[in-house]
Amino acid sequence: MNDKIKVLMVDDEDRFRETTEKILRKKGFETIMAATGEEALGKMGEYPDVVVLDVKMPGMDGHQVLRELKALKPDLPVIMLTGHGKKPSAAAALEEGAFDYLTKPCDVNMLAAKIDEAYHFSQVDRPEEERQVRHIMIPISDYTTIKEDASIAEAIEKLRDSFSAAAHTSRLMEIGHRSIMVFDNQGKMKGLLDIRNLLTALMPPYLSMPKPSMADSIQFSPMFWSGAFYREVRQLSKTRVKQIMSPAPNTVKENANLMEAAYMMVSNKVIRMAVVNKSNAVVGVIREWDLFFEMERALRLSKE
Repeated sequence: MNDKIKVLMVDDEDRFRETTEKILRKKGFETIMAATGEEALGKMGEYPDVVVLDVKMPGMDGHQVLRELKALKPDLPVIMLTGHGKKPSAAAALEEGAFDYLTKPCDVNMLAAKIDEAYHFSQVDRPEEERQVRHIMIPISDYTTIKEDASIAEAIEKLRDSFSAAAHTSRLMEIGHRSIMVFDNQGKMKGLLDIRNLLTALMPPYLSMPKPSMADSIQFSPMFWSGAFYREVRQLSKTRVKQIMSPAPNTVKENANLMEAAYMMVSNKVIRMAVVNKSNAVVGVIREWDLFFEMERALRLSKE
């Protein structure tokens, strides 16, 4: 599975270190043991390939050690060990540059597989051209936005203008936004308005009401539909955006990897996400076609 991968195991529990060391050595790993964060930093001169680091330790905790390790060697993969149910801590570790995290007690085979994965990932010659979400998103200053109390008439005008601007804005890849990000007066993201919301809201209530059996033929007659579209558009124009908008979209961090963004879109079955910074303020929008154009770019770069 591995060719003497050198693992630095950092954990203050003596028994855990001893047991893990024996098992990892049996599986063919070379091990370096450290009981504290300070000791671990002192053993960086032994050039570990992967670090397995406990979050909760006396003295320097795992997060402090992780930051020090990344300052010394940014490409060194670090696997964090965190207590069961400590997801906020694990999420913070990933943002700080950890390769992945496992919860304790962890399955030793899973740990060995994760070490092997981390090592080989670090050896891959990843192209410098691979970008992050922030590089391909539409900045929120360039995206169409509107206040939740605005009228649908205003929203339609703004959405129309976004399509007009697309032909002149290279960042948009000649595709209109097709949606409007909705904010409140305090600048907090409240929802999303797209064409589907408009069409759904356009449907008069009586279309979904129970009908007598004989009414089906009347509903689909030319006389029934005549003038309905314009009439409902005029009626809808006075409605407030917040009354028909969709909930706020899923969010992704601006420094997230593009594969992570793609995974989130596929998993959540969405075509766009709001991009947030470290303070969770919305800084942009990433859409499935932004990722598509990056796919095309990746293929183009591979041929150069």
